[in-house]
Amino acid sequence: MTEEDKRQLNIFEARFRQLLYQYDLLKQQNESLRRILLQKEEEIKALQTRCQQSETDYANLKAARIISINDDESHDTKQRLAKLVREIDKCIALLNG
Repeated sequence: MTEEDKRQLNIFEARFRQLLYQYDLLKQQNESLRRILLQKEEEIKALQTRCQQSETDYANLKAARIISINDDESHDTKQRLAKLVREIDKCIALLNG
């Protein structure tokens, strides 16, 4: 083996070691990114669950508000009808009297 061959072999070995080192770094970075991705996916699932729960709560609150308004309106309507009945009774009393 000539001196030039040894030099080429040393260069090749150095580049190969550098390649292995970069491969290990990329492998570690890839694993780290996979962990982060899994965490983010879990966060997304949790937020989707919260969003669905909030939508359900909003729909329930909206329905309760509508029912509450209808109850108030019903009470007001009953009071108006009672007032009209009293006025009609007064008119009838005046006509009879």
